[in-house]
Amino acid sequence: MEKTPLTPESPTRRRFLIAGGALLAAPSLALAGAQREETLSDDVASVMRSSVGSVNPPRLVFANPAEGQRWLTAMSSRLARFVPDEAERRRLLTNIQYEASRAGLDPQVILGLIEVESGFRQYAISSVGARGLMQVMPFWKNYIGKPTHNLFDIRTNLRYGCTILRHYNNLENGNLRRALARFNGSLGSDKYPNAVLGTWRNRWQWG
Repeated sequence: MEKTPLTPESPTRRRFLIAGGALLAAPSLALAGAQREETLSDDVASVMRSSVGSVNPPRLVFANPAEGQRWLTAMSSRLARFVPDEAERRRLLTNIQYEASRAGLDPQVILGLIEVESGFRQYAISSVGARGLMQVMPFWKNYIGKPTHNLFDIRTNLRYGCTILRHYNNLENGNLRRALARFNGSLGSDKYPNAVLGTWRNRWQWG
């Protein structure tokens, strides 16, 4: 999996079902997409399995540790409305920043996506069965992980979600809007990408 950063400004086969969208924290923002069948090459599946299976202790990925601490303090303040406990916020943010950076994604976009998908509720379940922070569908375990993986576990959910979004970004040649729409199962509609990028702009932009 390439590590070219995915930002809001960025311009053989196995059968499976693409996840529908999730029930969101605010009912008025329910952006569930229709499930549909797509294809995943064996090579791509292998790369994604490797990404999901590579587990290292989470850490902040910044060239300057002081900048990392400034980021953590600022993001913790913004996250307080969703996660009251400060220690829990910092642990969650460290995992998000690490897994997003590891996948070559912008952590700020991932924060926006999580707010839209689950409202930062670790045990969220959608009407179509998507689970956890990034609302990952359980069938992904059969293709890129293990049946025993717990999608309610924060690190596991983030690793799956970031790996899946990175795959869609690669598939869409860096078109973030289309990658987000694929993640939601609503390719062809701007509603979900607009919601994620709007949340990113309004709450999570950094630098």
